Amino acid sequence: MNQGQEYTSGLGKESLVPPEIQGWSWGAFLFNWIWGIGNSTYIALLMFVPLVNIVMIFVLGAKGNKWAWQNRTWRDVEHFKKTQKKWSIAGAVLVFIVLPFFFISISSMLKGEAFDLSLKAINSNNEVAQLIGTPIEPGFFVVGNIQISGPTGQASLQYSISGPKGEAEAYVFANKEIGQWNLNEVIVYKEEQNLKIQVIAPKQ
Repeated sequence: MNQGQEYTSGLGKESLVPPEIQGWSWGAFLFNWIWGIGNSTYIALLMFVPLVNIVMIFVLGAKGNKWAWQNRTWRDVEHFKKTQKKWSIAGAVLVFIVLPFFFISISSMLKGEAFDLSLKAINSNNEVAQLIGTPIEPGFFVVGNIQISGPTGQASLQYSISGPKGEAEAYVFANKEIGQWNLNEVIVYKEEQNLKIQVIAPKQ
């Protein structure tokens, strides 16, 4: 058996894997089941099984190159390397460009009028000022959700705030009526002290 036959791909477990392609697969790790379909490695569909997927993502990273070589026919080792490199580059773009842009966009959308009103109320609260000091600055990211239907809407937000004395979390609940946002409740919570400050209390 010559070298070319020895490393023939696409024969399943009978395929001998070239040493130079063994190693961690970023494409399999980052794209998991999508990569699996593209590389005829359908065991990657176990990513849809709860709990199993927590382990499977690392198994795919460790064994992805081996399985891809065994499960799909490649012209040669160079063809395999070039294809897997494209998957890795796509993964890097996803992690370092697409996902950050997505989260920044969502966070920016949440920094609307309800956010501004809550931050103004927090800055005007003496208890919060004593707790973390002034000036009070909001964190970069805001999480939560906003639902708007015409002139009405609801907002539920969470973001970090910080001052010279420390940091805390802000929780905001607001309603929009006739096009106007109103704060229903604003809470500042400092986990280290288990201290909750009711900046704006809900109306009884």
